[in-house]
Amino acid sequence: MSIITVIANKLKSSLGIQQDFDKLISNKDIDNIIRQMQDRSEDVKKALKEYEVATHEIMSRQDKIIKNSKGQNVRVEKQWRLPIPYQVFINEISLVFLYGRPVKFSQQTEATDKAFEMFKDLVKSLRFDSRIRQCKRVAGAETESALLLHVFRNDENKPDALLKVLAASKGDELRPMFDMYDRMTSFGRGYYLNEGGKVVYHFDIFTKDNIFRCVRKDVGWDVTPEKNMIGKIPIIYFRQEKEHHGVQQLIEREEHIASVTADVNDYFASPAVVITADVLKNIPEKGEAGKIYVKDSKDGDVSYLTVDSAPELKKMEIDYLQGHILSKSFTPNIDFETMKSLSNVSGKALKQMMALAEIKANKHKEYHDEMIDRFISLLKAAIGNVLDVSLKTECDKLIVDAQFQSPFGEDVAEIITNLVNSIDSGMMSEETGRELNPMISDSTAETVRINKERKVKRETEGDVFGQGY
Repeated sequence: MSIITVIANKLKSSLGIQQDFDKLISNKDIDNIIRQMQDRSEDVKKALKEYEVATHEIMSRQDKIIKNSKGQNVRVEKQWRLPIPYQVFINEISLVFLYGRPVKFSQQTEATDKAFEMFKDLVKSLRFDSRIRQCKRVAGAETESALLLHVFRNDENKPDALLKVLAASKGDELRPMFDMYDRMTSFGRGYYLNEGGKVVYHFDIFTKDNIFRCVRKDVGWDVTPEKNMIGKIPIIYFRQEKEHHGVQQLIEREEHIASVTADVNDYFASPAVVITADVLKNIPEKGEAGKIYVKDSKDGDVSYLTVDSAPELKKMEIDYLQGHILSKSFTPNIDFETMKSLSNVSGKALKQMMALAEIKANKHKEYHDEMIDRFISLLKAAIGNVLDVSLKTECDKLIVDAQFQSPFGEDVAEIITNLVNSIDSGMMSEETGRELNPMISDSTAETVRINKERKVKRETEGDVFGQGY
């Protein structure tokens, strides 16, 4: 079969899916649509079980039942269950190195200042920096999450917007659908609402043209279609491997060793006296000071039963596990002692020392670059089509660049020196220099202020010279 035939068949299949989707919607056959959408709920449940400390495998360890010589139950001996939250630690470090500092947006076009100003205002009002961190944290733990951009009319009857984080741990079912080129064709979100004392299941289906609000009834579904005013699917869907991928068994092994060691400590940590039978009758009373054990014969003996505090093989295995858990998950070993030794280290040196986390962050950027670009596109469409239609022309022309920032910051003095040298040599414009200056948060507003100050200065100098000075 030729490659052209394969592509043609896939295109027909894609068109067939769309036609089938339209037919199912018109027949209100929502159950069939849900079955056709991607379902990763089992993978998410497994990832959450590993992530939540209370559901670690070690927590299923059973207590030990002690029996007497007749086989009768005497007591239950507690067995320690010591889960170690490596998964949370690994996930948080990964998050910090990707979104520890806000994404920096900059305008790349001229005559689009109003649209860009509204874009920045909207990023702030939507609390984008907070929401994107939540999304990344959830995706690192559960393997998927999503951002929903919801537009509505506020109490003043003006168009408004909000961002909502969607995740299984927040009660959402995420059901994306993609075509042969991995482009999202629709997205489904299932959730429950308490309505009049009754819990009702809702399923919203988002397409670029319409939003279908579906409510499950005792028999069938109620479907309410809405026009999607944004003109794009208002969802940013994040999917990734769990951050602790590849080291789960190592974590479980260390948890097992820690728990068994705790049991051994319960048995042997307190001193135990080993005595021969002829000494037993001369054991001193509990409260007697200066206790003396009396031996009746030269063969009598008294000694303490002890165990090695850290058997070498066990210590070697724990060191091996800890080293590989962190290194194989690309996580630097950041503890109190390490941080004390880094107090006077420069940002550049610190970045080199945290190379493992930087490698992982750069890998994530390959995917998150696309997601941020999609967010920019979605926000521009929301502004131009819903929130302020007078800016649609500017929004269509507006190009916004997004840059991830290092969590440790940069050497500001060195950056500014390089920028000044580039401007002085004619290799860079002053406006670009302001955009790249880490001390300037709003380069457009800064340019306006500088021009105003220069105008006032010229007018002042003109007045001075006009008076004959």
